[in-house]
Amino acid sequence: MELGLQGKIALITGGSHGIGLAIARALADEGCIILICSRSRDRLNVALEVLNTGGKSHYGYQFDALSRSSVEGLLVELYKQHPQGVDILINNVGGGGRWGNEAVLENSLTVWDEVYQKNVGVAIHLTCALLPEMVRKGWGRVIGITSIYGRAAGGRPWFNVAKFAETALFKNLSSNRDLVRSGVTFNTVAPGGIFIPDTGWDEQRQANPSAFNQMVDSNFPMGRLGTPEEVASVVAFLCSKKASLVNGASILVDGGECPVV
Repeated sequence: MELGLQGKIALITGGSHGIGLAIARALADEGCIILICSRSRDRLNVALEVLNTGGKSHYGYQFDALSRSSVEGLLVELYKQHPQGVDILINNVGGGGRWGNEAVLENSLTVWDEVYQKNVGVAIHLTCALLPEMVRKGWGRVIGITSIYGRAAGGRPWFNVAKFAETALFKNLSSNRDLVRSGVTFNTVAPGGIFIPDTGWDEQRQANPSAFNQMVDSNFPMGRLGTPEEVASVVAFLCSKKASLVNGASILVDGGECPVV
């Protein structure tokens, strides 16, 4: 399917590994110019080696999502190299689902603040900064990578609150007539359990493979976790001209895991 994305500039936060890198690869395959950003310069360099094959030129930016000044620095560097801004913004950086202590009252407010900033604050900052050029050009795609815990109860409360807020942010923007009638759409993609090497699920599997496999079989309707590529395929479609009427959606990519529709 021709997605009509050749030459579009796409910024993917947290784009150096996992779901973010899978999205970057999917959009690069569709002809997009990819800008990825990450806190780790080493991960950026490895990811760019993957992306910059066959004579392609993509770009990496180092930034810390927990620092507003670092986010502002990212924007300065981005506009220096790409004064026309971006066409696609994928707000993928996030996390914090395993941060803190399950005993809620034993956590400081710092946990709440940092998880909110990493998921919602940076998304607000980048979206507000990059939207004007999308509106001026008359086309844009803004997507938030949330979670099933942004659709249903579950998980630690700071993560649940942040993901609900991110879903609400883009749902609200999707009903703004001045923005969407300019050709910009806003959607969220809510993954369920996704297996990413060297992250929490992988650590559990390595610690006790038998118990891990039993847990997956019991808790996931399809009997397996998802892959980053399965999330990326949905995101690529939402970015396309084929998805021009999809606006304000929160799309589950969870194999039936989420208990609500």
